Amino acid sequence: MEKQSSKPRIGVSACLLGEPLRYDGGHLRNEFLTQTLAPHVEWTPACPESEVGMGTPREPVRLVDDGSGTLRMRGVRSDTDHTEVMRSWASCRVEELAGLGLHGYVLTKNSPSCGLSRVKVYSSGGGPAARNGRGLFAEALTQRLPLLPVEEQGRLHDPRLRHNFIERVFVYQRWTALLEGPRAPSALVAFHTAHKFTLMAHAPALYREAGRVVARAGSADWDVITDEYGRVLMRAVERLTTTRKHTNVLQHAAGFLKQTLDAGDREELADAIERYRTGKSPFTAPLTLLRHHVRRSGGPEWLAGQTYLHPYPDELMLGSG
Repeated sequence: MEKQSSKPRIGVSACLLGEPLRYDGGHLRNEFLTQTLAPHVEWTPACPESEVGMGTPREPVRLVDDGSGTLRMRGVRSDTDHTEVMRSWASCRVEELAGLGLHGYVLTKNSPSCGLSRVKVYSSGGGPAARNGRGLFAEALTQRLPLLPVEEQGRLHDPRLRHNFIERVFVYQRWTALLEGPRAPSALVAFHTAHKFTLMAHAPALYREAGRVVARAGSADWDVITDEYGRVLMRAVERLTTTRKHTNVLQHAAGFLKQTLDAGDREELADAIERYRTGKSPFTAPLTLLRHHVRRSGGPEWLAGQTYLHPYPDELMLGSG
């Protein structure tokens, strides 16, 4: 499978890029997003509270449970209700974003508009706040684009969650590129083949389920098949990889090189995988060695084309796995 020539487009809360749009006129500039990730993506910033016309600086808002089962967005001091205008704006904005072909989104933690999970919800009758809410814009975004990789900036400090999000973004970019291409079963087969080890490293059972969907590609409606496959694909890569699953995939891949490597190279590769398995070296060590041997041996071609070997730009690989 050919590497993507264009950068993935990622939506982002504007304050995370350093724009002074928070309620107090400040920002939450995130170094990983603005320095490490920025050269490899195209940002599409948005600020719900600013764009809806609430101004900057502005009265802070919070989510309130009014007892009817619907969360309200209300001003902290004035109790002004911004719910309907925010929901109406969010509905239109996510349609615009859907038309841009996003490949991911980074939201602001704890925000009553952008928080993805555990946002404080206050009771109209008083009492302690419960951390069980989702921001109104985040809710509209995830409902309209359910397969889109979405994450909060706070969780990107965790290397495993960061690796998972970036990998999902690039998987989704390749998937949407396939959907924009010829409606050919052979294209879906090629995509699935290229992502074999990626899926196995995340969710072996879902890899097998995806294979069963692909097997029907020549006989079922294209839209039905791609809808099913896309849901299985993104559900699979959302699951975190583990050392055990990585080890199984690395050993499986190494097995296809037995006939092309001499005894010394086989031993060196096996030792690198074992050192990773036992926590003595990072995932990038056996992966880099495996890539070296695949490239040097020239094949097999399907192995050289595995996205598992090159999930995203190498500059972003530090701390992955």
